[in-house]
Amino acid sequence: MIVVERTFTVTAAPGVVLGYLQDYANAQEWDPSARRTSRVDAGPITRGTHWRHIRKLFGVTTELLYTLITAEPGRLVFHGRSENATCVETVVLHPVPGGTEVTYRVDLELHGLAKLATPLLRGEFEKLATAGVGAVTAALEPAAARRRLGAATPSRMPTPAEETGL
Repeated sequence: MIVVERTFTVTAAPGVVLGYLQDYANAQEWDPSARRTSRVDAGPITRGTHWRHIRKLFGVTTELLYTLITAEPGRLVFHGRSENATCVETVVLHPVPGGTEVTYRVDLELHGLAKLATPLLRGEFEKLATAGVGAVTAALEPAAARRRLGAATPSRMPTPAEETGL
């Protein structure tokens, strides 16, 4: 089993962070191993929504089917599955002065012959997690979020206090 966890702070408000991370299609922006991530179904993103996530590590391309299994105001849980791996990704959000503290945890279990690669992949997932933190942080900066979300986004991102009414 490979377990990787990172806790970091972003300047975006919790609702913005939740909305961004809840759509797993955004993983192709912040997961350096991602080649393509796309929704399998349509409609609002709720519990049970599915994504096809194609990643490449060490020259090997793998496709996982991810499902959003928990969607709460401060917590998201995704379950990913392929023939060779089962992955649970848990995101916990806490409002902090000036932004949001994000804890992102990945629990990855390899199956069959892939399990033999666990020691090698552990180090690679640590590197990917560190790179992912930088990419998520950059994507959630207010200017980047406004560009990505377009004209419907206010000219100023709400502060955590404005968003929560605290």
